[in-house]
This record gives sequence, structure tokens and C-alpha cells, in this order.
Amino acid sequence: MIAVKELTKRYARTTAVDRISFSVEKGQIVGFLGPNGAGKTTTMRVLTCFLPPSAGTATVAGFDVLEQPREVKKRIGYLPEAPPLYPEMETVEYLRFVGKLKGLSGADLDKRVDYVLGRCSIADVKSRLLGKLSKGYRQRVGLAQAIIHNPDVLILDEPTAGLDPKQINETRDLIKSLAGDHTIILSTHILTEVEQTCEQVIIINKGKLVATDSVRNLQARTRGVESVRVEVAARDSALNFEAVQQKLEQVQGVAQVVCKDPRDQRLIFEVQSQKGQLVRGDLARAVVESGWDFNELGAAGMSLEEIFLELTGNETAGVSKDAAKNPKEAVTEVKEPVNESKE
Repeated sequence: MIAVKELTKRYARTTAVDRISFSVEKGQIVGFLGPNGAGKTTTMRVLTCFLPPSAGTATVAGFDVLEQPREVKKRIGYLPEAPPLYPEMETVEYLRFVGKLKGLSGADLDKRVDYVLGRCSIADVKSRLLGKLSKGYRQRVGLAQAIIHNPDVLILDEPTAGLDPKQINETRDLIKSLAGDHTIILSTHILTEVEQTCEQVIIINKGKLVATDSVRNLQARTRGVESVRVEVAARDSALNFEAVQQKLEQVQGVAQVVCKDPRDQRLIFEVQSQKGQLVRGDLARAVVESGWDFNELGAAGMSLEEIFLELTGNETAGVSKDAAKNPKEAVTEVKEPVNESKE
């Protein structure tokens, strides 16, 4: 659906995007991440035909962004960080206006307006002025205008910025429900949003591609070791924390054992193996042979934040606090050359 090959964008003596290549399959949700100056926004502008590439190629739904920009634009829905709304217009009036701009008319226009009102849960505010809507409803209207012409590709820039936790969850659920019908590129500062929403992650740094893979595969590739979550419970009496930890540490191939949730009748450990060692089976046998109940054994990989910082470097990542969620979730927005204005 999206194919980028050796894409390069230069500004005078600055190379904002340096020969990056990646592909996105139809129906996928992909998280697009990068620290300050990485070239993320420039790449998105090239894909939306707002900027021409200096070298390389990019195609959307089989159409080249440089040679066939009109065809590409017909197949893209775009939601910028600030939704492009006219505060003096009513919701349904605005959607009909956008639909006409995108080539809809007559019964097709009526059908699509009714569809997006229901799909984005904004039918109850269809007669209200956009300027009077809450932030959450404005974001929903922004999504509605992006999908009103049923595009193949959606490009969403910070779709949950400024929303409260309830609105964030509702917007995430809506975005996930759009997958399959649309291929989605999601740019966000909130890393847990990518973990919860996206199937694939693309990370760029200083204009270069540093990773493109699923979150699970990135965890394995980055750490290079097995990290296992083990839950142990007592059968008749309280567990001895030190005895359990010592037993797990004695398993061949184990590098480190950390207790994550100590309780009288249940202990949860995160066990990290030595590089190249698989320890799950031996851990299970050690627990059972010691007479303890073995409740759970599962992967405990690196968080996306840890992966991001390791791949891009702590000093460049620009992690900031996000008050609505976990304090470590946010990544500072990419800033592009000053001679450009936000689309």
C-alpha cells in the first residue's frame, strides 16, 4: 500500500531525510516515531505530496507522489495535530463542505456524511457549531473529515493530543476499528499509544531509518536476550522470597532475577537470561520440582520507550512528561527547518 525506497529530502546544506526505505501493508496501523530533527514530519509531508522528494521514490496505493500527486491525494485522508475546522460552521455543514471538496455529491455525499457521523460517534452534535465543541468532539470531527471520502491511507498526526484519559481511550478504539478498511500511519509522542494501537513501528533518527518492525520483534532484536515473567504461588504456607529467588538464579543460563510484586502467597519475578540462552523450560521445572505452584510464564520484553531510547540515544530522544498518562510516555515532537509552515 505504501512503498518508500531510498527517499531523500534536502534543504540547501541540510539533509532532513537520508535514503530511508520502508513499506506498509494494506490494513496495517504503523507508528511513526523520531526524536527532534529526525525527519519524521518531512517524510509525512512527502507522502502527502506537500513536499517533493529530492531523490528516491515513494508510492501510495501504487501511485508515485512526485509523478501522480493528484491520484495520491485522492487516496489519502489527513488529520493534522490541530484539526482543520471552521468554528462558525455546524458539524454536518462542515462535513458536507469537505465531502464536496473531495469530489462527493448527491446520494454518495449524503451516504458518506451519515456514515462518518455514526462511525465517529458525532451524530449527537451534528447541528452544533464546531467552535462550541469540546476538544474530544473536535478530534472526532477531524477524523470524520479525514475518512469521509473513504481513502486507502490515513495519516494521523497526534490524534489524541490534549485529550483526557477517557477521550484518549475512545479515540484509540476508534483508530483501531478503522484498521483493515484503511492503512494508517500514526505519529504520536505517547509511546504506550503506539504499543497499544500499532502493529508495526518505524523509527528514524537524524534523517536515517534505525528500525522498522513489530514491537515484539524489536524487543527481541534490541535486547538480544530472553526476558521472562514468572509468577510463583505457595500451596500451604507463605513463600520465602529469598528461597524462590535463589532457586531461579541457580537455573543455568539465568543472568538476573528481579522480584516485581512480592506478596505472602504469590511472587512475580522478571528473569533475564544470558545472551543466546533459552531458560523458560528450566525455570518451569525448577519451580515445580521445588513444590511451588507455577501460575504464569510469559514474555517480559523491553518497553517501547526503552527500545526508542536505545536506538536513538538517550541524549537525543527528548523524552518529556505526559500528564494524562505515564510520566515517561512522551517523546518531543520533531522540529523541521524554520522556513516551513505546518501543513
